[in-house]
Amino acid sequence: MFPDDVRALPVVVDLTTAGKAFGLGRDLSALLAERDEFPTPVLRLGRRRVVTRASIMTALGVTDLAGTGQSEAVSTQ
Repeated sequence: MFPDDVRALPVVVDLTTAGKAFGLGRDLSALLAERDEFPTPVLRLGRRRVVTRASIMTALGVTDLAGTGQSEAVSTQ
């Protein structure tokens, strides 16, 4: 998933979609969530497990530069 794709996500996404942002499949995402080892906090909404777009962006170092034409993570140099 590219930075612009992450910015276009809804405010809250399901665990499978969040996993795709990190290059993880559905099964591995579920396993990591169960072990509390997923790269971001996983929230429980009833039986659903969801992740916020903001936490994905933070974990990936993607800034909120929508509409500026910049589509890369901020360099830490």
